[in-house]
Amino acid sequence: MKLGAFLISSAAALAVSDAFSPVQQSVRNSNVVQLRSSKQSEDSWQNQVGKILATGLVTASLWAAPATTILQHNPYFDQLTSSSVANAKQMASASGSRVNKDPESLLRYGLPINSKEARKLQGEIEAIKQDVGTKRKAAALDHVRTAKRMLNDANLIKACRDGKICTSIVEKMSTEIEPISAALKDSMETLNGSEQERQALDKAYVSQDRLSKLLTSLEEQMIPENYEVKVPSAYDDLPQLKKRATVEMVFKKPNNEPFDVNGQNYKEAKMKMVIDGYTSPVTGGNFVDLVLKGFYNNMEIQRSDGFVVQTGDPAGEADGYVGTAGKALGAGKHGERLIPLEIFVVDDKAPTYEVSIEEDGRGGQATVLPFSAYGAMGWAREEYDPNSGSSQFFWLLFDSDLTPAGKNVLDGNYPCFGYVVEGEDFLRDIKEGDTIVSAKVTEGKENLVQPK
Repeated sequence: MKLGAFLISSAAALAVSDAFSPVQQSVRNSNVVQLRSSKQSEDSWQNQVGKILATGLVTASLWAAPATTILQHNPYFDQLTSSSVANAKQMASASGSRVNKDPESLLRYGLPINSKEARKLQGEIEAIKQDVGTKRKAAALDHVRTAKRMLNDANLIKACRDGKICTSIVEKMSTEIEPISAALKDSMETLNGSEQERQALDKAYVSQDRLSKLLTSLEEQMIPENYEVKVPSAYDDLPQLKKRATVEMVFKKPNNEPFDVNGQNYKEAKMKMVIDGYTSPVTGGNFVDLVLKGFYNNMEIQRSDGFVVQTGDPAGEADGYVGTAGKALGAGKHGERLIPLEIFVVDDKAPTYEVSIEEDGRGGQATVLPFSAYGAMGWAREEYDPNSGSSQFFWLLFDSDLTPAGKNVLDGNYPCFGYVVEGEDFLRDIKEGDTIVSAKVTEGKENLVQPK
């Protein structure tokens, strides 16, 4: 995969991200990568970025402050540590001094709901996670108390499609919030840095995670009945994802070598992804359709450069999936099924197609799902052809120092169609030549609508 050079207006964005846009192009035919018409290596380019950062042209500290990580235990994913503790507040991709890097939070904010009470509750619950991660125990307790009061707001139930279901969810949330309060109080009675403190904060973190998942269920009940994203009829002959789906992938290295994550070895890597059809019905539908077809099974990783991990280029001369093409775009030069560029901007009622936000005259506007989380999923395409995507996609290895959200070439130029929600740390050691041994749709299969 050739690294693209995508010209943008902001000098800071140009310095940080210009050379790293993920471009669909055959590995077999790729040329030597040139960054801004020079032959410098990626390492030397990053050194140059370091100098730019040092001189103040780009100040990484503007975008995100590091947070202490509390261990999050998940038996299915081999007790892999969560990679980040996110800011709880929703931030536009290009706004503010802090960036929301939590994929589950971003997915909640991506739900098409209109409840101020739910959004305020979400802010309080997600702030608990951030405060636990940074050991701001008193602040976390304040957010717990505020969230408990908000759970008694009758407007939460009124915003739901089914009041009985939401009442049950709220009752479970009220029960689940109590262990967080108890664990935080226990942690305040221990010595800083002690094993007892760590155990208490771990308990608070795990309980907060369960509470957040209940919050997601509550907000999903607030999506209007029969809500559907309007997709132009020109794309009716392409698969479309109407809501969301969950995909799980298993990876292995050649010769059964282990994956090394934070000094711990794993015989295989497992990742769980949520694919969003609310903002990317065509892109998400195309991906889920290909997963169900087994297209990605036994496919190798074709790019891993510290910026993205990319795959989806099949063996043979075709650069994507060869299948029945849609009438609007036709087939690629080797019979690839093509899909249009699909971008959903905040406050729009539907995605725009076949044009980037820069080309649409709306450069700098935020997308509903931004590329601000580690493991954000984007659809690859040829640099100058917005409708050349087929089957190649990438996971972004988000680094706020090198790719500050809103100051890179991704938001608005590539669709972010989902996030890795579990196992994202494996991306740190997924390399070229590693293999996706299986890709399965574990939830939401029924939300895929095939062409009639």
